[in-house]
Parts: sequence; C-alpha cells; structure tokens
Amino acid sequence: MTIASVHNLVVKYGNFTALNGLSCEIPEGCTGLLGPNGAGKTTLLKTILGFVKPTSGSASILGMDIIQAGNAIRQKVGLMPEQDCHIPGMTAVQFVAYAGELAGMPASQALRRSHEVLDYCGLGEARYRNVETYSTGMKQRIKLAQALVHGPKLLLLDEPTNGLDPAGREDMLELVRSVSHGKGLNVLVSSHLLPDIERVCDRVIVVMKGELRAQGTIKDLKKIAGQPIDIELRDVCPPFVAAMQAQGASVMPPKRTTYRIQMAGLPEETAKIAMQVARDSGAQIRGFILAERSLEDAFLDAITSTSPPVSTQTSDGGNA
Repeated sequence: MTIASVHNLVVKYGNFTALNGLSCEIPEGCTGLLGPNGAGKTTLLKTILGFVKPTSGSASILGMDIIQAGNAIRQKVGLMPEQDCHIPGMTAVQFVAYAGELAGMPASQALRRSHEVLDYCGLGEARYRNVETYSTGMKQRIKLAQALVHGPKLLLLDEPTNGLDPAGREDMLELVRSVSHGKGLNVLVSSHLLPDIERVCDRVIVVMKGELRAQGTIKDLKKIAGQPIDIELRDVCPPFVAAMQAQGASVMPPKRTTYRIQMAGLPEETAKIAMQVARDSGAQIRGFILAERSLEDAFLDAITSTSPPVSTQTSDGGNA
C-alpha cells in the first residue's frame, strides 16, 4: 500500500530549482530518502507537509492532497526536523505536551502522552529539566518525542543522527528501528549517511539535484546485473578456476579464497555446476552466496548515471 505519492513536483526558490519534476512513491514501512546535502530532501519534506507551495506538480499524503489538506496532513504526520526546535524555559514534558496540543490533542491527554513518549525515547527523570540544559543527544530525543506525541500515521525524520557521537547515533538508530519495525509506524528517514539508511530502512528513494535517481528495496538496488555468485573455497584452487572457465564461466580473481563467478542462466544453475566442478577438481566449497554490490556503489551509480531512474518498486507498494 502506498502512503504517499509525488507526481512531477517542481519547487523553486527564486531562480533556484530545488525540486525538478520529482516523482516517487512512498510505500508502507520504513523508507530512506537518500541524497547528498543540497539534493532537495528537506525541501521535499517541507513541501509534502504544506510548508512550501510547489510551483507545479502534485502530491498526496495518506490519501490527502498537499495543497487542499495541509492542516489535516500535519495532524496525522509527525516531523522530526533537522534543526533544533525546542523552546527555552520549558521542561521536556511541557514542550512535548505543547506539541501535542498544537496537533489538536486535549491538554490532559497531551500531558499523559508526553510522559509516555519521553519515557519511550529514554529521557526518564531528565524530562523534568529545562530543554536548554540538554545535550545534543537529549535534544534529538526530544525532537523524536514531539513528533510521536500525537500518534501520527507517518513519521518524517530529517537527519535524525545529526550531531550525535557514535554511542548516541547507535541509540537513535535503535529507536528509529523500534518505532518502524517494532511499533509498525510508517517512517521516512531523510539522510545523506548511507550506513544509517541501510541500518533501519527496507527501501530507499535516491534524489540528486531535485530529481529522482532510483527507488526500490535496498536488496534489489544492491543486485548485480547477471546475478553472479560468490563461492568461498577452503584454499585457492587454480584447477577449479580453469574448469569453471572451460564451462563458460567468468571468474574474477579471488578475494582471499572467494571467487566471483558469473554464467548464463540462473544462479542456482551456476551453483550446481560449481559443485560438480569442485568435486572433479578436488576443491572444497565452504559456502556460496548471491553476489551483491554495496549500497554505496548502488548510490554512486544512481547519482552519476545519465540513464532514466532505476525503480524496483513493487506494484502494490508492499513490503519485500
């Protein structure tokens, strides 16, 4: 199921085009919005929330048009902005409860939910302190809490690990994964950090210069054309290589004792041939796996390619 659709969206700031005919689909689950700084990620988030009016194009969030239903969308969507959004002089409990009231919650319900989400985000007794006394990591947790307080249907996270040390980054990523995979909340994570996206997301949307460059599951984007397999042997074995080449296989030089082998046909057929060749040549196979490239390689290919955008999106937008 698709929770958001963007069609030929154009956003300009004066003579600068931030989004240039962007079209993409955001399915249920946890999706990464991936791109370098200045790619248009934050502009896209602001536009679909109704904070920025598009020059042309259209988009719908949770079945609602971004132009006609901005207030209704913001009541059902939680935003964790990149920049600090706390109000000095307020405790965390007061601030998050205030965010709930702004989303339309009764004061008593907002206060109760404030305590719940702050505890969930790991602030404990620190929630009674004024927010200006917080560390960077604690301020990031406040931002996540205020985005969750009103029980949104979709959570937008803009650079959620911004400014965090390694330990704080790990904690935040665990929270994001808990929210998306443990609680079942739909999440869109905007980031330029590939390891963060790969850690918590199932799918990615790659943007560059305001244009879509690729979208689909991480697993599919990491696939290599021709579907080669990586075969790990006990030892380097030239007779095995020669025999595979005689079968018409392309064999890449080994990384230690692992060979990347590609043949015409399905990977399963290649594996069967490799097993027979190993028996005949005296090689011992320890394991084999479908070869894939890194997400970094897939990302670099997407942003440097002049070909049409790569899409591996399923027709129903469902989870892989």
